[in-house]
Amino acid sequence: MTARSIGADAAPYGRAVVPSVWSRLWSANGPGYLFLLPWFIGFFGLTVGPIVTSFYLSFTNFDLLTPAEWVGFDNYARMFTADPKFAQSMRVTLLFVVFSVPLKLAFALSIALLLNRGMRGLPIYRAIFYLPSLLGASVAIAVLWRQLFAGDGVVNDFLAIFGIQGPSWISNPRTSLWTLIALAVWQFGSPMIIFLAGLRQIPVDLYEAASLDGASKWRIFWKVTLPLLTPVVFFNAIIQTIEGFKSFTPAFIISGGTGNPVNSTLFYTLYLYQEAFAFFRMGYASALAWVLLAIVAIFTGVSFLTSRYWVHYDD
Repeated sequence: MTARSIGADAAPYGRAVVPSVWSRLWSANGPGYLFLLPWFIGFFGLTVGPIVTSFYLSFTNFDLLTPAEWVGFDNYARMFTADPKFAQSMRVTLLFVVFSVPLKLAFALSIALLLNRGMRGLPIYRAIFYLPSLLGASVAIAVLWRQLFAGDGVVNDFLAIFGIQGPSWISNPRTSLWTLIALAVWQFGSPMIIFLAGLRQIPVDLYEAASLDGASKWRIFWKVTLPLLTPVVFFNAIIQTIEGFKSFTPAFIISGGTGNPVNSTLFYTLYLYQEAFAFFRMGYASALAWVLLAIVAIFTGVSFLTSRYWVHYDD
């Protein structure tokens, strides 16, 4: 064998094998993608997939039993022009949000200011006050709330001590919504914890300087505490408003799933549930869901646009 033939045969074995781009990516990130695979399956299968499907169904007539029939914008046109229940559910939900969110935030801030004074057993009080936020949206609490405000419930028994004959709060259309608002305000624990954390971040030097200038406690609250707490107020307002629009379980349990009396507790989510699972109008229910998403998105966008005028950050 000549030297030339040996060199020719050895050339392929001496050539460096360059891995492809995909091979390099897999060798560097492959294990990470494998660990993320369950999350990707859940995200695309349980989140993105249903979102895309519901958007398509919102333009169809679908009852779960027959194939979906494309109807275009008929569901949305019916919603805004020929559905009185849609207007009623929107009215009830807006009233609930407008009254429950400010009352809850005010009550939560009051309790946070009280706990911020450094009393003994603070962790115990925080746990006790936070407990309603964990239990408030449960079915058991909604059933208990219905019993408390029934015609022969504990609330009327208490009023009877003072010679006051209370109404049947749940079955009276004038008071039924207010029982749900009271239940929402009772769940003040979550924003209270956030307010308390925000209060702990305010420098003590500012309070000392204001006191030396002769400012009263009320003036210190309005001029020092509240302006520095506006980012926390803004965050809590956004979160609680979204939760208010999504509220479902208390209205469903207390009204028996009907929104009665006289649709006074017909929350938007409860009406959506009725259309989807009571009347099997899945296409129309999907349209209702997307309108709710648009309403929440508009509110959030407007809140962020107006926050520059009243939310004060460190800069």
